[in-house]
Amino acid sequence: MSRIREIASVSNPLVKEIRALHERKSRAETGLFLAEGARTIRTALDHGVAPERLAYRTAQRDAPEIAALRGATGAEILEVGPAVLEKMTRRDNPQSVLGVFRERSRPLAALDPASAPIWLALEGVRDPGNLGTCIRTADAVGAGGVILIGNTCDPFGIETVRATMGSIFAVPVYTAAQDAGLAFVRAWPGVRIGTALRTETDYRDVAWASPTLIVTGTEQSGLSEAMLAACGTLVKLPMRAGVDSLNLAVATGVMLYAARAHLSGR
Repeated sequence: MSRIREIASVSNPLVKEIRALHERKSRAETGLFLAEGARTIRTALDHGVAPERLAYRTAQRDAPEIAALRGATGAEILEVGPAVLEKMTRRDNPQSVLGVFRERSRPLAALDPASAPIWLALEGVRDPGNLGTCIRTADAVGAGGVILIGNTCDPFGIETVRATMGSIFAVPVYTAAQDAGLAFVRAWPGVRIGTALRTETDYRDVAWASPTLIVTGTEQSGLSEAMLAACGTLVKLPMRAGVDSLNLAVATGVMLYAARAHLSGR
């Protein structure tokens, strides 16, 4: 049976603890992160991931979506006033429910390349919206996981989690320092495809084979020189004259769906 606590004051220490999870330092110290919205939390539950705490406005306790979530989890339940939920979420018009989850990042040693035909590695991605969209697209094509290499934004930051639309609970996320990430790419047992501007190879001309590792880089400068050298094949997405680049999430999406078309036949 879930424990239920009513919180009416924004000065309650628990409100401060939850609000602090918007900061990367607090997430790193506690191993906890936030996810908003009934749909996202339902997705987590569907993938066997339950929140440790669930907060919603007291007036909505009997709403069908809230009652369903409350009955599906053994989390500590927090029934709060509107001002408290705004304080927790740092939003003036927050979604109806907020979950506190345990982080689930994995070390590279836990990754089995043969377990899926498509994998995605991102080097130095700094925009939470781009990262979240890449994770969501990796989920859509059935990729085995997303590997974050080097200095990247936090996959468990609230902006990233929001952009994944729940896929953060479906797609394994692995993290690696720069040197370890380079060694991992060099040792990849299948096809290694990096995106680059200075190549003549069209992404449609790749000799795809399983397992394929797609490697994309930062929004500003793409892959580092060391990572370009680590990739077995460099490809570009053709663009009309005058257009020199695409948004990282868009380019990554094109690559992921190209891999899916070749490796799954659809």
